[in-house]
Amino acid sequence: MRVLLLSFYFAPDLSAGSFRNTAFVESLKLKLPAGSEIDVVTTLPNRYAGYSAEAREYERSEGLSIKRVQLPTHRSGMLDQSKSFLTYVKAVKAHVVGKEYDIVYASSSRLMTAALGAWVSRTKKVPLYLDIRDIFVDTIKDVLPPKLALLMKPILSVVEKWTITRAARLNVVSEGFIPYFEDRYPDVSKVVFTNGIDDQFINLDTTVVNEGDAGKPANGVIEVVYAGNIGEGQGLHNIVPAVAKKLDGRIRFRIIGAGGRLQKLQEAVEALNLSNVMIEPPVSRAELILAYQKADVLFLHLNDYEAFHKVLPSKLFEYGALGKPIWAGVAGHAATFVRSHLTNATVFAPCDAVAAVHAFDELDIADAPREEFIAQFKRTVIMDAMAEDLVATAGKAS
Repeated sequence: MRVLLLSFYFAPDLSAGSFRNTAFVESLKLKLPAGSEIDVVTTLPNRYAGYSAEAREYERSEGLSIKRVQLPTHRSGMLDQSKSFLTYVKAVKAHVVGKEYDIVYASSSRLMTAALGAWVSRTKKVPLYLDIRDIFVDTIKDVLPPKLALLMKPILSVVEKWTITRAARLNVVSEGFIPYFEDRYPDVSKVVFTNGIDDQFINLDTTVVNEGDAGKPANGVIEVVYAGNIGEGQGLHNIVPAVAKKLDGRIRFRIIGAGGRLQKLQEAVEALNLSNVMIEPPVSRAELILAYQKADVLFLHLNDYEAFHKVLPSKLFEYGALGKPIWAGVAGHAATFVRSHLTNATVFAPCDAVAAVHAFDELDIADAPREEFIAQFKRTVIMDAMAEDLVATAGKAS
């Protein structure tokens, strides 16, 4: 069997999509019939403009080839992102010329990688397995300027319909997505394989301390860590400065990451003359894990948009595995998930600083393992099941 796998992000890049699809390939290698080939077309690390990692443009090992596309230098703007994606599209089209596949797998958060996968599967006349990590058509009204969203939504709705109806199997990473797709595409076969906990986050030593670290706050100040994208979706600029002001002297925020709202966050911190918010650039995954280990509390926030009531942030799985207290500003499905599955975790309404302080006060500032959570949501278990599902989907079409 020959599988084409399309993912804009892949190891060693830093993103939920990269971590997910790298793990999926490892599971797929074990589940495919003997003699099978996986052909990955992705990009060289580009998630953050200020972060780079060494990676080869082409790698080959038994049963696996990885083609990484060099993208033009870009920031977080839509125009730059569009140019980068068009570069990827051209490379994928060139790569698949003359090649035969049994199934196409495409993992997508912003729809267009999924649409590209639909185009390839239609061209090659093979089934399409879609892995949808976000509902872009549903979120654009919240994350784009109103006039641009009004212009783009009808166009993207057509693209979404053309893409989703092409799928032989549709996986979504959040159960909160199912009503949206069931209402619009009832005839498409659907399944839910969530994100999960990578092995790097399991059985970690959580007793790592900050002794000797430059800038470590004294007098029992609690270190609150957030690491990841700093964009409109996270809305950190709408919550972190206000909460830091209210809890000055009690907590210090350590924000690690980059994104389209980094400047807004920095400006809000400066406007309030805060000394308890430290903002640092993206780091490698090993450094990220060390930052988590040194944290007293792990922080998560999604902006106050209706579309985000459906999502299930991948970061919850990392946080949950570490046994640290979790302080989450989320609503909808994510809030339900936290309350159902995570001990010593509090939830507050997004962008509500007063509610955030009350939620913080409910936390027990101590580490405690979450063994049941880890057993249920290990990435390898979830990806193994998803790989078996892809193989079965390809088998039904043959």
